[in-house]
Amino acid sequence: MGFAAVFPGQGSQSVGMLADLAQAFPVVEATFAEASEVLGYDLWRVCREGPEEKLNATECTQPAMLAAGVSVWRVWGGEGGGTPDLMAGHSLGEYSALVCANAVGFSDAVALVAARGRFMQEAVPAGHGAVAAVLGLDDDEVEAACRAAEQGEVVCPVNFNAPGQVVIAGHTDAVARALELARGAGARRAILLPLSVPVHSPLMEPAAERFRSRLEEAAFSTPAVPVVANVGVEAHGGPASMRDRLVRQLFSPVPWAATVRRLAESGIEAVIEPGPGRVLAGLNRRIDRNLKAHAVFDPSSLAAALEAVDDG
Repeated sequence: MGFAAVFPGQGSQSVGMLADLAQAFPVVEATFAEASEVLGYDLWRVCREGPEEKLNATECTQPAMLAAGVSVWRVWGGEGGGTPDLMAGHSLGEYSALVCANAVGFSDAVALVAARGRFMQEAVPAGHGAVAAVLGLDDDEVEAACRAAEQGEVVCPVNFNAPGQVVIAGHTDAVARALELARGAGARRAILLPLSVPVHSPLMEPAAERFRSRLEEAAFSTPAVPVVANVGVEAHGGPASMRDRLVRQLFSPVPWAATVRRLAESGIEAVIEPGPGRVLAGLNRRIDRNLKAHAVFDPSSLAAALEAVDDG
């Protein structure tokens, strides 16, 4: 059975994440220790003890989620888990996929995503940006609400997560106007999310320009396993195009539904999600119910995923 590995991004983190897996497999804490060496602070302690505000700060969340995905992937390999046919990642998760596909070193990636998070945080002053979820409308209805709400500001869809689930971002007031219009159009829910950084919107272009030089300094190589990029929904090529896509990813929408459909069209029958939570597994079931989705975050879910992929 063809299977893919998909890695979650921001939003899947929680204080205490991966504690049970770390107790059973020392490589989890060892992976976080590698990241801590690069960052200059104890990342595992923040994940284990909080405070939540620290873990949820973008410049900490991004290396934490990278280390989480890579550590679970190392456990998977150590327990005899097979090599997937394809990999992908949701936003920040794309970096986890590239590390696990041997396209960039883990330490380099930790430094990159810490800078990425910092540049994103600094691109828009606190309180000037917002992110929201709109549930129950078609993609084009959400896009229409955003266009009508702009009024000279920025608001646009930034995550096409699943049918009827779109995330929007932009200037705070414009996002509020878009939410009102979405509710008027019949949205089942239209709610602000606890993020102050308007991710994947044009407001991230200054962060992308700063990030470009950091990407040039990092060593990339062609992935050993094809990694489906967020930008373009096709496999990454060589280092130059990889860097270009990662720059554009910062201010481009994440087409997750299209990504999962691409996996299915490529013959993938099962998807594993190495990392905390079940966010992508839940989305994947909504996008294509024929795809078997397995989140891997503790010993029991690891055993279930290993058995499922092996049986296939």
